[in-house]
Amino acid sequence: MSLTGTPFLYTTVVLSFVALILPLALWTRMRGPRVVRVAARALMLLFAQGTAVALVFVLVNNQNNLYDNWADLLGTGNHVQQAADLGANGTGGIALTKLPRVRQRFGRAQGAGMRAAGGVLETQLKGRVSGVNAEVYVWLPPQYDRPAYRHHRFPVVELLPGFPGSAKAWFGSLKAHEQLLPLMRSGQVAPFILVAPRTNLLAGVDTGCANIPGTVNADSWLSVDVPKMVRDNFRAEPGPAGWAVAGYSAGAHCAVKLAVAHPDRYRAAVGMSGYNDPIGERNSLAAQSPALRAENNPYLLLRKKATPPPIALYLSGEAGDGYEAGVALEAVAKAPTTVHAVFLPRSAGGHTMSLWRPQVTTVFRWLTLEMGKNRPKAPAGPTTPRAPSNGGATHAALASGTASRADAARKR
Repeated sequence: MSLTGTPFLYTTVVLSFVALILPLALWTRMRGPRVVRVAARALMLLFAQGTAVALVFVLVNNQNNLYDNWADLLGTGNHVQQAADLGANGTGGIALTKLPRVRQRFGRAQGAGMRAAGGVLETQLKGRVSGVNAEVYVWLPPQYDRPAYRHHRFPVVELLPGFPGSAKAWFGSLKAHEQLLPLMRSGQVAPFILVAPRTNLLAGVDTGCANIPGTVNADSWLSVDVPKMVRDNFRAEPGPAGWAVAGYSAGAHCAVKLAVAHPDRYRAAVGMSGYNDPIGERNSLAAQSPALRAENNPYLLLRKKATPPPIALYLSGEAGDGYEAGVALEAVAKAPTTVHAVFLPRSAGGHTMSLWRPQVTTVFRWLTLEMGKNRPKAPAGPTTPRAPSNGGATHAALASGTASRADAARKR
């Protein structure tokens, strides 16, 4: 039975109801020795508590798409077949243009929200470079099948969830495709292809979207294998000018890092409530040593760039939860790099889907403008505050986007 399926939800509802009725019906009717009656009543109470906890978990999980299946929940899933040392550029010296065409079969994705707005496609991709074998979800814009667009190549946005988190979250919890469909039809947002690859590749840990020889090549999975598959199977733009990556929480860190590290693959990145230093997610493999932290910190990567990359970054967050990371990147960015740091008030929703869901249309209007696809017909939403707020953190603390949380908390 699927962890996120309707049958499992209904089963937990029924069991919770039964667990509530049993004590009411049998409490005074228990027969036998006293020890047996006490044990039976204790078991009924434990059953009631267990089913109540299970029901709450299922509701929360379905609402936030934290765990996609039983393997993710139990920590038994492993989607890494091999993790060779692929070098600094993550290709292992492979000429990507010479790789055979990736031909994939796609089916209709199942789950909450996956059939809305024309439906989401799903495929199981074996990454030839990264050694990752995992699912990828694809949503096509309404213009894709129109005769007038039969020779048109579409821009692409890769969508990354937090940790723990399912790739389905952008379509289930955030309802990105449902929100964007009418805006694409009306021309307020460019017709982007939305691609959501699995990022939870190893049991119980966040990969940090890093390449770690012998463990995982998450960076190459996201920035090499997935884009090649999309270009080989859909009318997607071939170069970086039409590619962007967006994420929230741990996915925000990944999105910004990928764009800064690979300006030859992405033109823009969106990070909602993210951080720069991988230590922001202590279960991140990229936070296990000072060297890995430095290699995967977009602030340090951008500061050390000899030539500023031609990328645009959009970072939003509350004080102590994402905003400082954006300000830090803004401080070290040099043209042609641009950074748009958006301050969100504490009343906006906290580190939850309720904060990120309303930002979807805003960030896609911004992507439309920054990537030069067309001009939205509506304003792009919230802007940076007139007076930056950094919670009293030092410049060094701002670099991580996490070290300033205590300083920000003192100002609450």
